[in-house]
Amino acid sequence: MTGKSSTERRAIDALNASMTQVFEAAGAEFIEPDIIQPADVFLERSGEHIRSRTYVFTDPSGAQLCLRPDLTVPACRYHLEQEADPASVARYCYAGKAFRHSRDTGNTSLREFDQVGLELFGGANTAQDDAEALALTLSALKAAEVSAYSIQLGDLGLFSALLASIDMPERWRTRLKRQFWRPRAFRDLINQLTGRTEKARTSISDLLDEMANSTLDAVSFVERHLDNNDLEMIAGRSIEQVAGRLSEKLLDRSEPAMSGDHARLIDDYLSIRAAPLQAIEKLKQLGSETDGDFASAVGLFEARVAEIENAGLQTGDMEFAAVFGRSLEYYTGFVFQIDRPLAGGASETIAGGGRYDTMLKDIGADVTIPAVGCAIYASRLLPDSGAAS
Repeated sequence: MTGKSSTERRAIDALNASMTQVFEAAGAEFIEPDIIQPADVFLERSGEHIRSRTYVFTDPSGAQLCLRPDLTVPACRYHLEQEADPASVARYCYAGKAFRHSRDTGNTSLREFDQVGLELFGGANTAQDDAEALALTLSALKAAEVSAYSIQLGDLGLFSALLASIDMPERWRTRLKRQFWRPRAFRDLINQLTGRTEKARTSISDLLDEMANSTLDAVSFVERHLDNNDLEMIAGRSIEQVAGRLSEKLLDRSEPAMSGDHARLIDDYLSIRAAPLQAIEKLKQLGSETDGDFASAVGLFEARVAEIENAGLQTGDMEFAAVFGRSLEYYTGFVFQIDRPLAGGASETIAGGGRYDTMLKDIGADVTIPAVGCAIYASRLLPDSGAAS
């Protein structure tokens, strides 16, 4: 692995120190989470973008471990291990290396990179905490003498609320949210649910025909099918999971198609791209066609934009994009990404973050704990720097 020169290392260390000082001045405790982490947390909750690029290995005891691909999850684990009352308000910041397989196989320097971050746990005011996370991120970049960048905002909570306001089976909502990060798969799913595209018959179709005429429950049916055909389960999937998926497919056969009006509502939402104040007006117009769930989510978005402006930031220079959801699947609400321009009209991401209210409970907390944070890719702030994207 190609290392950095001593000059580069000193420059990055200085950037790290200048940015973490901003976070510490805002009340964050500096922590150093473990580099080696349990792999399952990342493989199950980080999404394909991270999952496929995580360094995973097995220790002599058989435990599956990994080199941390980011520091948010390790900070969550630190909080649960160290805090007597995990639901209490806490602020942490960190600066350290993260490790990912590089997309560029010819550039081994991209396999490890410096990440500086801030995590806010247990806050009671969602809009205010979201705005503070963004404002502190920008303050840290200012301390690192970064000035030219663009800011994109998103809100996964809006998308979830929109789906909740539309009459459809819960399993469809789950599948649509799961495919949100995959535009082509998402569009294919919409077309299937509306009947715009007819499903081709496959071997699964024959199996579903057999299942529909069987008197066995789904699990027993799958067990018998495996025995009769001398098949083994695919690693990582249980019989119960396979039976559940087949049951959903069978239910879909008799489910009325999603209406064209509902599909249009989803399309209209995903087409929104505007400065935050203009986006609010578009969202309110869309809200007139939905129930209270979506209107409440729009109200939170509007309150967040107001808090961002109260923090002294100019939202007219930002862009809200409904399709923007970042690449980590544990986000649940507000998300943001900060890009800087490169030569030739290209750009690269230098920071990002958002709200992930279910993470702490998913990995061991007894209750849901509000959480929002950011990550800054310090290695990218140097002139002519490489990046792990």
